[in-house]
Amino acid sequence: MPTILLTGSTGLVGSRLLPRLLDAGFAVRALVRRDVALPDGATAVRGDLDDTATLREAIEGVDAVVHLAALFRTGDDAAIWRANHDGTRHLVEAVAAYAPDARFVMASTGQVYDATADRPAREDDDCSPAHAYPASKIAAEKLVRESGLTWAILRLPFVYGDGDGHLASIPTLATRFGLHPAHTYSVAHHRDIAAMVALALSGVADGRTVNVTDDAPVTVWEMAALAGDPIPGSTAPLENPWSGRMDGSLARELGFQPSVPTIRAAVAEGIL
Repeated sequence: MPTILLTGSTGLVGSRLLPRLLDAGFAVRALVRRDVALPDGATAVRGDLDDTATLREAIEGVDAVVHLAALFRTGDDAAIWRANHDGTRHLVEAVAAYAPDARFVMASTGQVYDATADRPAREDDDCSPAHAYPASKIAAEKLVRESGLTWAILRLPFVYGDGDGHLASIPTLATRFGLHPAHTYSVAHHRDIAAMVALALSGVADGRTVNVTDDAPVTVWEMAALAGDPIPGSTAPLENPWSGRMDGSLARELGFQPSVPTIRAAVAEGIL
């Protein structure tokens, strides 16, 4: 039974990934800073990504690390960089020291790509992040690639499902950031994020950066409607229509096929 260290285990994605890793037969250590309730079968290990020295107990003996911990949607850019860049550096250093043969799977973001692109973003496209969160993720990706570890980087889209409340945030986000109701975004259900993580843990994505997305992008308007809080339409021009869209071809080549191919399929299955 492979042993996995999971960071970010109490977050939006991590809390849905953890039980699925357990169901898939992994022994999971969840890195936590304080006492938290975890699913049966998971092992809580204390540690702090701010301090490499606290990570030894969590890391020694693991076969792989899945690094989800991140900070975003805050105005404190310095805190974002500390969490996402410095935290990754500390984790990479600790893995190199205490489990150098472990596979390192890092979750990144599709927000890293150029917002003015003229097609869905591919993994080898130039990245020009405009904000601290994606900029810190690009810098963290570089640390992982140069670490000497066996690594895979998964660039995630808008992740939803399992009643996580993420769709419910769309109307507020649309107002705060002026999102056009007709703008489309790549999305993926938590179940498929878990499937891609499991593939990465098998080694098929070693040394690769991989976009993870389902088969059909979704408009801001449709997401708000599905959340039960419709937003008005707009006659304003749609600028940068490809921003937020990712090409998922590489993931398909590596064997990933979303079991929830569209958000409409999630509605039909009752797993929003």
